[in-house]
Amino acid sequence: MAYKGFYRPVNRQKYRGNANRIVYRSGWELKFMRWCDLSDIVIEWQSEEFAIPYRHPLDGQVHRYFPDFKVKLRTKKGIETWVVEIKPHKQAQPPVPRKRKTRKYINEVQTYAINKYKWDYAQRWCQSRGYKFVVLTEHELSV
Repeated sequence: MAYKGFYRPVNRQKYRGNANRIVYRSGWELKFMRWCDLSDIVIEWQSEEFAIPYRHPLDGQVHRYFPDFKVKLRTKKGIETWVVEIKPHKQAQPPVPRKRKTRKYINEVQTYAINKYKWDYAQRWCQSRGYKFVVLTEHELSV
């Protein structure tokens, strides 16, 4: 399976955005796109079509966070909007502390801290709009 490419939806009417430019960057994103496209409970979906502004914790500047997906679903509770981020499980957990503070380890710590900050902000942003924010990993997508 290719890990990067363009997704061509079967149900183009469900996609909100440019259906000719739907990019996936992992097999998990591709799997989720197929589910969004083909699932009867998905009313509409989009991939990286909107941004959440946030203040970066290290440089203090306003940046834009583009979540992987926004999905409108038919659930038992009614219609819900979910903002979804897809990440490898390893990147969704804090790095295991190490004795040697290598450049790679420091980068992992910074990346996780920034992601966690963005996700916490996205959680609050979504909650204020009645949306649900979730981070899905290969564990949830393998079911």
